[in-house]
Amino acid sequence: MGSVVYELTGGPYDDGNYTDSYDNYTDIDDNYCGADKMDMQVFNVTFQSVLYSFIFLLGVAGNGLMITVLLRRGRVLRITEIYLLHLAVADLMLLFTFPFNVAETLGEWLFGEFLCKLMGLVKNLNIFCGSLLLACIGFDRYLAIVRAIPSLQSRRPRTVHLLCISLWLVCLALSIPNVVFLSVSRTNTSKLTCFYSNYEMHSNNWVLTNRVFEHVCFFLPLAVMSYCYTAVVITLRSSQKSQATKGAIRLALLITVIFCFCWLPYNITLLIDTLAEVQVIKYEKCSYYVATQAAVDVTRSLGFSHCCLNPFLYAFVGVRFRNELIQLLCKAGCSRLCLPFTKAQSHSRPSVSEGVTTTSSYVFM
Repeated sequence: MGSVVYELTGGPYDDGNYTDSYDNYTDIDDNYCGADKMDMQVFNVTFQSVLYSFIFLLGVAGNGLMITVLLRRGRVLRITEIYLLHLAVADLMLLFTFPFNVAETLGEWLFGEFLCKLMGLVKNLNIFCGSLLLACIGFDRYLAIVRAIPSLQSRRPRTVHLLCISLWLVCLALSIPNVVFLSVSRTNTSKLTCFYSNYEMHSNNWVLTNRVFEHVCFFLPLAVMSYCYTAVVITLRSSQKSQATKGAIRLALLITVIFCFCWLPYNITLLIDTLAEVQVIKYEKCSYYVATQAAVDVTRSLGFSHCCLNPFLYAFVGVRFRNELIQLLCKAGCSRLCLPFTKAQSHSRPSVSEGVTTTSSYVFM
């Protein structure tokens, strides 16, 4: 397989290196490929820049508010709130890499070698850790609702903190190679870019390996969430059919469906692209290759949007959390903004972010 160069976001970088890698797939005239390449670059500038900016603003606001509310509680965080705090930190760190991506898309990489390596490390670290924390939240709901009595020992705050720290360390170890292989270089068009170029073929092998890690960090949490929330739904259905129980069932299903909707398209398109890289399949036309890369970019953006949805799925739907958020906004001088929410406080909605079993119903945060 010819030399392939990858940018920070994980996809092949086109300028200057497209022909070498593409020769393995087809003998299409390079002028034809060049026209398609220009179309994709225009698409990236317009689509990714706008979408990443929107995700950044919404995600920073949502996760920032969630962290603020949770930290105000001090040491009285519940078990799932500990997971939520770590999840918000992971999402926020991932979101802070977006301005660098937008700046590189609009021009070139202007931030030096150190930030190139750091952003690659941070992005991988938080993509891995965020997905695994979602699986932990689902498993915690399973322990709290389905196996309430046997799981009491394993749901102590100290145990949860140790588990979260262990997850961060494992994900950090998996992300360290980004520091080794990422580098800032000039393409044939004299454009600076941050991509996997150090150590040549070894960097390409790492990119393929990293894709395997990405697939594992999607399908493993998806399997855990599907099993745990299915068990939660079955358990709640067998309990009293209160309005809170029905709302909790809908929310459990919504969490799993949205996670699948956001990340499954990306993993499918990335798998197709990986099979082409290892020559299991071949592109018959240059346009097929360009279309696949565009699909990877679009579906990756859809996956990243999940990090700005997490606060709404796991925290803002909770009655206790929503009340504390309203109080925080009112103290900050946003009384007019809080007024509609204050009137609606009586119409509370259940959340699977913190549930406990009682003799008559399930009480949610």
